[in-house]
Amino acid sequence: MHEMSLCESIVQILEEQAREQQFARVRRVVLEIGALSAVDTRALRFCFDAVTERTLAAGAALDIHELPGLAWCLPCGAQVEVAQRHDACPRCGGHQTVVQGGEDMRIKELEVD
Repeated sequence: MHEMSLCESIVQILEEQAREQQFARVRRVVLEIGALSAVDTRALRFCFDAVTERTLAAGAALDIHELPGLAWCLPCGAQVEVAQRHDACPRCGGHQTVVQGGEDMRIKELEVD
């Protein structure tokens, strides 16, 4: 389950930011996760609670904003939303698409003390 290691990386980033920005506690973490990122958000929520226990983010709320996958369709020249890689273009049905977005996961916002 790579969601556990993702949460460990999030905690590491939070600790680095706490040192740099001089805060002691994280109350809320807002993540943006793309539909094509291969992150299971349910597993991530479970792992977040386990990994943040006894850290500066213990008890912090986790808000996840899921972003659509975006692809450029070569046959019709449109940017379209896709649920997964290699989906057909919803406009023309073509399969020649190039992923343009929705592969990332990032910390969008923090609420800290």
